[in-house]
Amino acid sequence: MSEKHTISVLVENHFGVLARVSGLISARAFNIDSLSVSTTEDPTTSRMTIVVDADAVKLEQVKRQLGRLIDVIDVQELREGEYIDRELLLARVNANGATKAQLEQIAKQFGGRIAHATAESVVMEASGDTKTLDRLVEQLRQHQITKLVRTGRVALER
Repeated sequence: MSEKHTISVLVENHFGVLARVSGLISARAFNIDSLSVSTTEDPTTSRMTIVVDADAVKLEQVKRQLGRLIDVIDVQELREGEYIDRELLLARVNANGATKAQLEQIAKQFGGRIAHATAESVVMEASGDTKTLDRLVEQLRQHQITKLVRTGRVALER
């Protein structure tokens, strides 16, 4: 049975590493649900947080194969409850004078804020764990989302 798994991959900060890692995963017919990459406390290394939908057997195979790539330093599966995750969401939502106050309340309820407003719309900014942002999106759908972007999960073991 397939389910979402979060993998943390520490890599050398070199040209082409992202392409090799994502290529290995896609070659195994896994869909990457989320991919975030950034340098770490050491500027010579980067950390990739990858969320894939896979069964446990195939996931183990991919983790082993990732570990064999020349620029990969460490591969770790982050199991539910053993990590802290966050992502950033920006959403443009249709709004008029009557609904702006309601949207501001929704933003505050989810720890977000209105980052920009015009006469016809607002851009909401929020960060949180994936499940919280999923709930926020469901609330915003009632107000007609015109554009939505999310960074994807970043995660750190506890």
